Amino acid sequence: MGGGLGINWINGAPHYSFRMFPEFSISKVGIGLDLRIDFTSDGRIRSENFNEFSDYLSMIRYVRYGQKHDPLYIRLGALDYATLGHGSVLYLYNNSPSLDSRKTGLAFDADFNEYGFESVYGNFGSSGLIGGRIYLRPLKFTSLAEIPIIGSIEIGATLVTDTDENAGITSGMFVDSLFVATRKESNPTVVGFDFGLPVLRSDLADLEFYVDYAKIINFGGGASIGALFGFKGFSLLKLHARIERRFNGNKYIPSYFNALYEIERFALQNDKKTFTSKLSALNRAKAGSGYFGELAGDWLGILKITGSFSKNDGMNDGILHLQAVFNSENFPYLFRAGYDKGGIGKLSDFFGADERSFVFAEAGYKFQRYFLFSVFYSWTFEPVRNRLNEIKGYKPQRRIEPRISFIYPIGNGN
Repeated sequence: MGGGLGINWINGAPHYSFRMFPEFSISKVGIGLDLRIDFTSDGRIRSENFNEFSDYLSMIRYVRYGQKHDPLYIRLGALDYATLGHGSVLYLYNNSPSLDSRKTGLAFDADFNEYGFESVYGNFGSSGLIGGRIYLRPLKFTSLAEIPIIGSIEIGATLVTDTDENAGITSGMFVDSLFVATRKESNPTVVGFDFGLPVLRSDLADLEFYVDYAKIINFGGGASIGALFGFKGFSLLKLHARIERRFNGNKYIPSYFNALYEIERFALQNDKKTFTSKLSALNRAKAGSGYFGELAGDWLGILKITGSFSKNDGMNDGILHLQAVFNSENFPYLFRAGYDKGGIGKLSDFFGADERSFVFAEAGYKFQRYFLFSVFYSWTFEPVRNRLNEIKGYKPQRRIEPRISFIYPIGNGN
């Protein structure tokens, strides 16, 4: 059970914040609630907190059963970093990059040993992203199932599409400050096929080689080859690493649906009378090769670090993802942070938040057993609405929030 009071600076303007965030876990079932109310300096409730139906739904941050890669996994609510398969189509997708327009989605996976599926639905409040992957381990149906390496060969197929009305816009104009689309292409739909060869499966380490191919319907396609390595050091240290080489055709972007997709899909810049869209970037994409790397570590469950980076050769399209958490019952300190950044070409592009960044960080000290003083910083996005109150994009939003939180463990949930 947690809650807190704080002063919240949103784009430089002070707001008084009240928050309750209880989480309940019984065996594999977990529920997380998030009630946040921001008051302006003159005592009014900030309108962006409760101006659409999805804001009320988002008070249920998530309801879940199991964890990703369990035989059965279900999560309803915020989808922070959803991935299908090896991620060549959908990788680290975040359905709620804005605290002012939080969405309720669904992730639903099941593994029946011989076959299984993964699925993602981005937003129950309106049209949006929907997709899934089915996979088969064909030799599990035969007497070859127990043979090392070949017994666990896996083949899969993925289909993801975006039904949002803005997903196909490639040109338009402003009429009396209202944007009117003048050209729409078919909404992006990506199909993918993958083949995995597990070379090693043991209690200590795993090693898998894989090949993926993806095609964006009416656009281009690309392939990738890679290797996955996992190490489980006797419960003390867990490591996960992946390296991948990519071969991209014209009009193809690997991992098209990524962590920043909800921002990149379509965004208006009303002050400049311009717009950006991911489909326009897809039309400009040139053939070439690229690479992708991922590394994650977990030390005693106290320190968890994850990082990944992808980039096409000679292009300014690098994508960085970093995440870290330090939290322990034996230490009074808390630290957690996340950083997603797109459009990276040179070293200086790694640093600094802009319209293609998502940042959060919290550092805190437990001055009493159940009381935490912390400072929370986030660079997220706020929705840009037209005169009809429709969301037509996002613009950066900075929040700085000193907090005093009360966190009480009701039981020893898993």
